Amino acid sequence: MGYNGALMAKVGFVSLGCPKNLVDSEVMLGLLARAGHQLTHEAQEAEILVVNTCGFIESAQQESIDTILEMAQHKQSGNCRQLVVAGCLVERFREELQAQIPEVDAVVGTNEIPRILEVCGTGNGAAAPVPRYEERELYLYGDDDPRILTTPKHTAYVKIAEGCDHPCTFCVIPQMRGGFRSRPQDSVVREAERLARSGIREINLVGQDTTMYGWDHGDRQGLARLLRRMGEIEGLAWVRFLYAYPNNIYDGLLDAMRETQKACRYIDVPLQHASKNMLSRMKRGGHRGSLLRLVERIRERVPGAAVRTTVIVGFPGETEEDFQELLQFVREARFDRLGAFTYSDEEASASFALDSKVSSEVAAERQKRLMQVQAEISRRSNQELVGQILPVMAEGPSKESDLLWEGRLETQAPEIDGVVYLTDGIDESVSPGEVLPVRIVEAHDYDLVGHAQPSARGDDQSFAYRPGRIEHRPA
Repeated sequence: MGYNGALMAKVGFVSLGCPKNLVDSEVMLGLLARAGHQLTHEAQEAEILVVNTCGFIESAQQESIDTILEMAQHKQSGNCRQLVVAGCLVERFREELQAQIPEVDAVVGTNEIPRILEVCGTGNGAAAPVPRYEERELYLYGDDDPRILTTPKHTAYVKIAEGCDHPCTFCVIPQMRGGFRSRPQDSVVREAERLARSGIREINLVGQDTTMYGWDHGDRQGLARLLRRMGEIEGLAWVRFLYAYPNNIYDGLLDAMRETQKACRYIDVPLQHASKNMLSRMKRGGHRGSLLRLVERIRERVPGAAVRTTVIVGFPGETEEDFQELLQFVREARFDRLGAFTYSDEEASASFALDSKVSSEVAAERQKRLMQVQAEISRRSNQELVGQILPVMAEGPSKESDLLWEGRLETQAPEIDGVVYLTDGIDESVSPGEVLPVRIVEAHDYDLVGHAQPSARGDDQSFAYRPGRIEHRPA
């Protein structure tokens, strides 16, 4: 029995999509566990199955639908008596989901996270209608909401803001998650302190636009102030922020990155394109010259910073000339990390109405050409690291082989960037989350190979390119 007297169930959970969605899943898991539900990793055993979906682009929507249908099979072959669908797909296709997939018993939108308790309270599929988020207060979790982390024990995501106010024509996030709003700074810090006390060594701050953090509270230096406070938290080794909108990167933020010892010298700036024509059609603003100056400013103000970006190819109206300008921009900017995506023509987006659509075949060919250019840039950049001894956060045994460990540089964000394969110097005394001095011995397009230097652990910090970066964790 749970705290409300309802019969509790065994619940299985599938989380899809981005880290921001993962945080929502972790909050829902925390709410369910606190209420007395038993959580299980085995879908076959679950009495209630929850799928937290992504609905950003067509491929993500298809993955979500496929997963829902896969989980629905457990109503026939397993113990499942209730299937709940949550997340972004609900915000876009609420009525369609329930009408076209009758196995779905209840839905929970992105602004209805606490409602997971209501729909799972009895497990009988009953679900009272709930107003869409436009008609009620927008949801934003706080430090007093429980979370069950699903990331490795040494790293965690912390969502500092929700929603978005930018008018990008290719994006439907504002429709799914509402307008931008950020958490109080004290709430974020309290959550980070609690995570650090539990053994978390790395925190990644996420939001639709982290650079706007605090602006809705009148604090135009909000993220910079938060970064400095995070740098004072005992036990943390690294703090990183993701999803920085280019127009909002201010000097005070870059100064905080440079001056905060625990702040990773890594900045994720989704630029999307470099052609003025394309950026105008995307309602992003700027042009190739202004974006190059931004990259130069970041590197000048934060020496050693790794700059990551994402771009979209095949956007409506993209000519070969536009694409060639993007290619030249990538060659000039020499991004440390880059992801390229083909445009997804979403009916709910403003870009759906634009003319001069680019065929999927042309978009895919352009993506391939762009990534070939980036692979060469990345390989040369990685080769410059060979012979250096750099701080690497140990992750644990590699998925490639039990004989290898994996780790990451501070310039490699979890799950989206490459890794450092550790082929020597790892023994039973090394724990995941420990930051080790590692000599880089081999470079590939996106990954590195290194040897841990056990003699340099502890007080010997001479290897670190930023003195004091490595923190020895007491046994």
